[in-house]
Amino acid sequence: MFSILTANNTDTEGVAMSENFDFIVVGGGSAGAVIAARLSEDPACRVALLEAGGRPPAEELIPAACPALQQNPATDWMYTADAGKCGLGLKEGRMMMPRGKMLGGSSGINYMAYVRGHPGDFDAWAKGGAVGWSYRDVLPYFKKSEGLTPSDDISIDAAAHNTTGPLGVSVRSPILAGAREFVGAAVAAGIPGGDYNGRDRGGPRGVVSLLQTSTRRGKRSSTYHAFLEGETERRPNLTIITEAHVTRVVLEGPTGHKVATGVEYRIASGETRTALAAKEVVLSGGAIGSPHLLLLSGIGPRAELEAVGIACHVDSPHVGKHLKDHLQVALFFPAPGVGVSMSEVGISFGPAALRAPAGPLPADPRNDAQMPAELQALKQEAERRINEWATTGHGLISSSLYEACAWFSTGLGDHYTHDAQIGFFPCGYNPDIWRQCLRVDADQYFDDASKRLAADAESMIVLANPVQPHSEGEIVLESANPSEHPAIRMNYFEDPHDMKVMVAVIRRTLDVVAHWPAHRTIGPLLIPPFLAWKHGHIEGTVPSDALLEDLALHYSWTVYHVTTTCRIGSVVDPRLRVMGVERLRVADASVMPNVVSGNTNAASIMIGEKAAEMLAADHGVTIAEFVGEHPARRN
Repeated sequence: MFSILTANNTDTEGVAMSENFDFIVVGGGSAGAVIAARLSEDPACRVALLEAGGRPPAEELIPAACPALQQNPATDWMYTADAGKCGLGLKEGRMMMPRGKMLGGSSGINYMAYVRGHPGDFDAWAKGGAVGWSYRDVLPYFKKSEGLTPSDDISIDAAAHNTTGPLGVSVRSPILAGAREFVGAAVAAGIPGGDYNGRDRGGPRGVVSLLQTSTRRGKRSSTYHAFLEGETERRPNLTIITEAHVTRVVLEGPTGHKVATGVEYRIASGETRTALAAKEVVLSGGAIGSPHLLLLSGIGPRAELEAVGIACHVDSPHVGKHLKDHLQVALFFPAPGVGVSMSEVGISFGPAALRAPAGPLPADPRNDAQMPAELQALKQEAERRINEWATTGHGLISSSLYEACAWFSTGLGDHYTHDAQIGFFPCGYNPDIWRQCLRVDADQYFDDASKRLAADAESMIVLANPVQPHSEGEIVLESANPSEHPAIRMNYFEDPHDMKVMVAVIRRTLDVVAHWPAHRTIGPLLIPPFLAWKHGHIEGTVPSDALLEDLALHYSWTVYHVTTTCRIGSVVDPRLRVMGVERLRVADASVMPNVVSGNTNAASIMIGEKAAEMLAADHGVTIAEFVGEHPARRN
């Protein structure tokens, strides 16, 4: 029997043999891959993992290649969203909303920041009714996954970490000078250095550090690579079906006593198939995919379902609601000696990245012998760099260029946690990334885009990022057709509190840049000319609050941290069981009661670990290690 199948595989007999399982996990991403891997540790447990995408492409392993994986229909769901009150400067006024569509999910397209959140985030979850989700409860699951490579370049609270878990966590090599300087500037501005993933992330002053990233030896450690690749995906009791778009959960029983018995999924040919689960169905489609699937299955707000012709089986008014996401404003500075030019990045990707029409090398490698000496030398250097990365993990492309972060409290509220984050990118990117990934017309944003985004320009972007938004968005069906995306309404800045915090974070970010080491000359903040003219701003002067608010309304961008659309207490109970339906759970970022104060991927993986133990304990499944659940539990 095949343990890995493509749903449009011509060997349909192999698929048919595997249609009855104990557990079906929908979505092979940040949480789903973990759940399938852990449950299938028991050879007697039959597990199916259904993923709408395929295997990750080769370039997914290269940390710096992440922009190429976004806005790519082979690896991204290609969502865009109604940005609410912002997005005024974005193409069509819509926010990009990348979501991974492959094994590993969004852990395969993200910028790999390994950030757990403030301990107070989880204690607030528990205090709000999410029993079993306090920091003390979740820390063992963070540690269970983590395989940290210690480094003298960061401070570590050793008791909060693990060096033997499957998920690679490390610091890039070599450390870029600009990243060290950002950390130094933040310390000079009053933010202490420390371990932001430690048991104490500090008081209001916060913490700053080089980033711990989900990488191992300079290569991406997505949940595919960490949990599935290799021995796991070859287990005879684990069937991984790729290119399988799940269209609904199969529900049986009378109204008021619905039971999930399986799922229907569609293969590339358009044929619909059914897979049955003897024990449970687990949705791990993410904060967009999971509520979308619940709604398509008739679980959600009755009026909304009936408006698109779907019969309501369980009236669950909070499905798709309470959406939270992080929003950031990118502050762009010319930074000679600090920034990394795009030409240096291109060389580090190897000769293939330098070929015509975009690069100086011939399109056809057979013509390389006729190149002048300077291009021969360029090719040799590009080969040296890509080979160094491939063999040692060292090099410029060993990180996403998201290099360091600081967290702190603005003092404007949410005192149990940090409400602000500042991120550092030693790169200004190129016009294609600004246009395709950021949805921005660079000629409108910059005074001279050809100069500011030239291949040899050295710039830096410092990200002002509030991390405890009060505004809530929603996921709403626009059609009963599973192939059509739902409406994603982000509702950014609906609560005035969020703009107050954004302005405060921008001002603190400018203060950090003002404390940059004296041996560097950082250029003035670049303000889009039309906004500078509108507000009478003179380059190099302190921007007004009105200008900063306008900048945020035009050029705020998602940090890709969509959460809370199936939150604990509203849609699922603390054991992640969908209320009103038996044998159905949700386990991904959608169940978070509130968004954590930092990047969300580590917490999503933690949710997968905790969900796997819950399922194993409730059904007598034998897994290699229980770190929090009691194996005999059956409630």
